[in-house]
Formats: sequence, C-alpha cells, structure tokens
Amino acid sequence: MSLRALSAELKKQGRALSADALNKIENGRPLDPGEDERDRQIRRVDVDDLVALALALQVSPTAFLLPPTIAGDVQLARGKTVSALDAWMWVTSRRPLTIPEGDDGTAVADHQIYSLPVGLRRLGKPGEPGIQTTEGFVPMPDE
Repeated sequence: MSLRALSAELKKQGRALSADALNKIENGRPLDPGEDERDRQIRRVDVDDLVALALALQVSPTAFLLPPTIAGDVQLARGKTVSALDAWMWVTSRRPLTIPEGDDGTAVADHQIYSLPVGLRRLGKPGEPGIQTTEGFVPMPDE
C-alpha cells in the first residue's frame, strides 16, 4: 500500500495523517550518539496512531512493536535487550520477560492474571494448552 493510499484510508477512519507524516513515521530511527532530537525529520507515534495504522493495514498493533521474527535479540528500551522469542512471548501476554529461578508457575500465572481478561488466560499446568474461563481452567481438546 502506498503512503498516499494509507493516508486516504486513515482519513476515512477519522485519523488524518498526511503522506509526509507517514513518511516521517516510517523513517523513524534511534538517535545517533550526539544527535539532537530536534534536528530529526521523524514523527513519533501515539497509541491512537498505532491503533489506526493497525486497523488500516489489517494487522495487530503488536506487529509494529517488534520485528517479524523470533530469532535474534530485540532492544525493548535503552539497556533492556532480550531474545526476540522472549519479547514476543511477553508482548502477547504468554509469559513475563523473566521468570525467577525455581518458580513453581506462579510468575506465569500472575502475569496472565494481570495481563489478560478471563477467557484468554492459560492457567493450567506448565505447558498444558487451554483457557481460563469463569468456571476454571479448560484444557484444549486433543486433535
């Protein structure tokens, strides 16, 4: 999709972003050492922009947060680099970024309780697929 077509789609949604603004978003990058943020020709994205772009491109907002791979490492923030797999598991609320050594499953359960609504939680035994309902954990049926 061209920047002009994306701009037109966003305008239909009530979130007008010019092709120039989209170009500045697309070309965003981390600051180079010594570079002043005021000199950059980029545009930051707020949450409303993120959701509008995801709707227009028919993807999940998470598609913009991480690279489309589970290989290698990802810098989540300054000083916080993790494996891409761990980052995807965290951003999709499957597990916390770190699990304490010797954890009995509480860290994953707590993470899902505070990250997901009832009905999407998977609170069975570690590795057991299923969903948490208002009636309790329901294992996924065997195929």
